[in-house]
Amino acid sequence: MSEHIKLKKGLNLPIAGEAPMQIAESVPCDVIAIKPTDFKALVPKLLVKEGDAVEAGSPLFVDKMRPEVCFCSPASGVVESVVRGDKRKLLAVTVKVDEKQQYRRFDAIQPSRLDKGQMTAALLERGLWPLIKQRPYGIIANPQDTPKSIFISAMNTAPLAPDVDFVLNGQTDYLQVAVDALLRLTKGGVHFSMDPGKFASSPMHDLKGVIFHTFDGPHPAGNVGVQINHISPINKGEVVWTVDIVSLALMGKCLKEGVYDASRLVAVTGPSAQPCYVKGIQGMNLRQIASKVNGENVRYVSGDVLTGTNVGGDGFLGFYDNQVTLLPEGDYYEMLGWAKPFRFGKFSISRTYWSWLCNKKKYAMDTNVNGGPRAFVVSDVYAKVLPMDILPVYLFKACLAGDIEKMENLGIYEVIEEDVALCEFADPSKNEIQKIISDGIDLMLKEMA
Repeated sequence: MSEHIKLKKGLNLPIAGEAPMQIAESVPCDVIAIKPTDFKALVPKLLVKEGDAVEAGSPLFVDKMRPEVCFCSPASGVVESVVRGDKRKLLAVTVKVDEKQQYRRFDAIQPSRLDKGQMTAALLERGLWPLIKQRPYGIIANPQDTPKSIFISAMNTAPLAPDVDFVLNGQTDYLQVAVDALLRLTKGGVHFSMDPGKFASSPMHDLKGVIFHTFDGPHPAGNVGVQINHISPINKGEVVWTVDIVSLALMGKCLKEGVYDASRLVAVTGPSAQPCYVKGIQGMNLRQIASKVNGENVRYVSGDVLTGTNVGGDGFLGFYDNQVTLLPEGDYYEMLGWAKPFRFGKFSISRTYWSWLCNKKKYAMDTNVNGGPRAFVVSDVYAKVLPMDILPVYLFKACLAGDIEKMENLGIYEVIEEDVALCEFADPSKNEIQKIISDGIDLMLKEMA
């Protein structure tokens, strides 16, 4: 019997451009990129140079602090460029993709026959370890740790999020192999959270060895951080691990078939998109979806509209992403702005506009923030959209002040940037709440190392 948890706080953003559950086409990828900037607190050490031939699954760079953690190429080809920024910081490694894929081969394994050390070694050897994240802080897990538990969210409530069952159709066997592998790494069990409306019909409810939970409520009910907060809150000194559901399937396929196959269904969504699913690959170039773009002045976001990264039309899909959101740029000035009451084309969570009367309407939202930064207003607006047992206003202020003791007491171990994304959307002061939390986490990593 699964545990059912109902959440009332949160917000489902009514944005237009949800992808229908049908595959439009396979996207031919000419160039892919793996970006160290997709991994928090990573100091990369490059293993390849321009012109090197690589196979799918060949290491491109490693973590300088933990060289056993490697980051692999999702496709075979030739290293086209090594992109560096200020002070020669490694920003990306791009690979020109072969027409016919060549895979680095590994032995298939049965996780149930391995102990923790052997399972850890197998995941490290295959380049699968970066798929496992650690809470607190949302960084790549330390292979030397033993987590209290491992958490997986099999539901995605983010705006225009891909349908989990559709994306993973026919991959239940891979999920089971990956779950068996994760069970080797912890004594606290693998917690699996699902949507109660899809639990009975989803093939994932047949997975063995997991502890099921169902979460009912608006976004961010699908965020693994919110789920951890309601199932087993993180205290100081405790560590839990998380794996997103798409990465879990990749892990299981590599363990079962011995190849690092990073192909995935990618949802192309948003008001400026021709919404659809395409067959793509981890790190694909977004130029390949140009035919799915409506309009000229468009922002390309790798991920969802709340937590994704603005990568531009020549950018690349993020390491953990299987969604692209296309938004019209909001680079315009609107006279009188919020003072216009009859604004049925604008959405507001505070009933500032009369659009609140249109409950089921979807809005062609753009990137205009409708104002600039102003004084930090103390209100309950954050608590209305954050279903976690923390005091968000005071946590944000503690992060701004750099007060580590208060940050610990107020819940910095419980949250990462994605958990407070709705707070940023709802913030009347236009603060960059996610950056405030990110800076607070960076301070904790520096001072608590």
